[in-house]
Amino acid sequence: MTKATASEIQELAFPLSQKYPVKIIKEPIKSLVMVQMRETVQESLFYIGEVLVVESIVEMDSVKGVAVTLGDDFDKVFAMAIIDAAFNKKAEECEDMEQRLFQLEKKQIETEQKENALFQETKVNFNSMDSGITQ
Repeated sequence: MTKATASEIQELAFPLSQKYPVKIIKEPIKSLVMVQMRETVQESLFYIGEVLVVESIVEMDSVKGVAVTLGDDFDKVFAMAIIDAAFNKKAEECEDMEQRLFQLEKKQIETEQKENALFQETKVNFNSMDSGITQ
């Protein structure tokens, strides 16, 4: 869901917010999160830096939904928390929503593959450049 646009996520969350009462536990808020990495030689953990995230917590019929995403899109993270609450609640709309989420994921994978293909076309093959050199 994090790669989807805000409008795509809001489109999924809107019917849920109309049908079920949504109580805001934690308004969408910016936070900094430390990013931890593992050093490959000694396998030790270290902090590489901080990233900006937005987090939100909602409650739908006494069931909580939580969302955290990179960036600063408050509307998107709020909609994601509503969707999470619906899945945690096992709302009847979840089966249809799951199919729509799979379609979104498929679309995102296709877009990513097209971008990667464009990148591969611009990649320089140094082996072929060296093959013409004689000693």
